[in-house]
Amino acid sequence: MELRHLRYFVAVAEELHFGRAAVRLFIVQPSLSQQIQQLEEELGFPLLKRTKRSVELTDAGKVFFVAAQHILAQVQEAKRAAQRAYRGEVGRLVVGYISSSTYDLLPAMLRAYRERFPHVEVALRELTTPAQVKALDENELQVGLLRLPISTPLVNVEVVRREPIVCVLPEEHPLAAYERIALPLLAHEPFVLQSRQHGGGYYVQVMKLCLAAGFSPNVVQEVTETHTIVGLVAAGIGISLVPQSIRNIRSEGIVYRELEGATTMTEIALAWRRDAQHSAIVQNFLAVARQTIV
Repeated sequence: MELRHLRYFVAVAEELHFGRAAVRLFIVQPSLSQQIQQLEEELGFPLLKRTKRSVELTDAGKVFFVAAQHILAQVQEAKRAAQRAYRGEVGRLVVGYISSSTYDLLPAMLRAYRERFPHVEVALRELTTPAQVKALDENELQVGLLRLPISTPLVNVEVVRREPIVCVLPEEHPLAAYERIALPLLAHEPFVLQSRQHGGGYYVQVMKLCLAAGFSPNVVQEVTETHTIVGLVAAGIGISLVPQSIRNIRSEGIVYRELEGATTMTEIALAWRRDAQHSAIVQNFLAVARQTIV
């Protein structure tokens, strides 16, 4: 038994006329009669009562008619569901993000994406950049919003924001009186930094920045997330060098100051696996994200 047998039978059952059903199905009447006969032979009982003037459903035919309609409807729904999945309109998308992206970038992307693709389930995972790279490599994330630089052959990246590195320090600190701070003035200051394990490439970038200014930072406290730095600076534990977007964290007792000299930039990027180029759900998110940041 094939789906065409069900379609042919349903057409005849609805029309109760082989001629009209054949026209509807775009086949010749003898062929339609032969297909219905094959179906009845396979089932082992008649579905239709035929006379020269009329066609009627048998009792078994009435039951089979309802079941056949249901099966054909399920097949159509399965087809529509598969088409939606193929277009990336349904499914599940796992997105990783760094905490500093939650101030504006991530909310704007998610808002626009949910408006376009309301039937996609979005699972969010707050992870440090190294943790996102690991999760992408292991196929546990589909898209990441992380801070460069990273190094992995399995992942594509696309920069979505470039921002300067600034100094955050207690508002009562003597250097808070400066509009811009020369890096060598921080040589003897206690630093609060995200650890190398959690900060990844950004930690290396800060270290290189300080070494270029002639000193290695005196790190008195390491943290997991960048937003923790602000609270510890406000508590007087030390000072730090953070991406400018951290200024969105409003906290009493701290000030942000630009650095003197050539501006050092840090970059936030979208990241996704190279083998996701044919994943509609991933490509749709990337397309919406790009439109959001224009």
